[in-house]
Amino acid sequence: MAELSEQKVIVTGAARGIGRAIAEKFGRAGADVGLLDLEPDVLEETASALADETGANFTPLAADVTDPEAVESAFSDWRGEHDVIHTLVNNAGITKDGLMLRQKKSDWDAVLNVNLSGAYNCVQAALKPMMKERWGRIIMVSSVIGLQGNAGQTNYAASKAGLIGLTKSVARELAGRNITCNAVAPGFIRTKMTEQLPEEQQEEIREITPLERFGEPEEVADCILFLAGKNSAFITGEVIRIDGGLAM
Repeated sequence: MAELSEQKVIVTGAARGIGRAIAEKFGRAGADVGLLDLEPDVLEETASALADETGANFTPLAADVTDPEAVESAFSDWRGEHDVIHTLVNNAGITKDGLMLRQKKSDWDAVLNVNLSGAYNCVQAALKPMMKERWGRIIMVSSVIGLQGNAGQTNYAASKAGLIGLTKSVARELAGRNITCNAVAPGFIRTKMTEQLPEEQQEEIREITPLERFGEPEEVADCILFLAGKNSAFITGEVIRIDGGLAM
């Protein structure tokens, strides 16, 4: 298989935060990157900015991951230009936190639809071109919350735990086609969302994290880049925590 400089990669939830950092890392490694997210205008801006920063090729793919037809259309547009999909990074995700006792069914459905069903839709859309190539990398962005749960996040925890089960099953199904499927499980990562937490809560998070800090989006991206490369060829069905020791 080619080096990353020849890879064709699609990253979901790529307009901001961890997804943007993942896309940027792939671009700097020389890959052609499809940015899949909801808002066309934001995607265009992100693609343009990343191209200026890295000199790589970024293609905006506006689609709602919960809509199988929209996902298939976006992936078809990508294949029309690039023919193949070497790596799929399922990063798209949302939160709608609340204690189980008062959680709305609509909040449960929304989180499961984006975080889990969205990943399913994207894997389905990527499988045929990957199987044709007899090579592929599928990487799920789960969470330590999917490993250990968290009060007030039953919907999020269930969706991220579901991604782990999906990862392991896909890994078993596709190993014979030289397609690997792995997951990363980030802990508390420094993003706009975590920066908005009260300082007292941020300090509590640092105290319960053995490395005593938040992770950086680039640290998640580095691990994903490794899983997308040739040096990870004998790793599949694995869940790698990127959490500063939080869940050990």
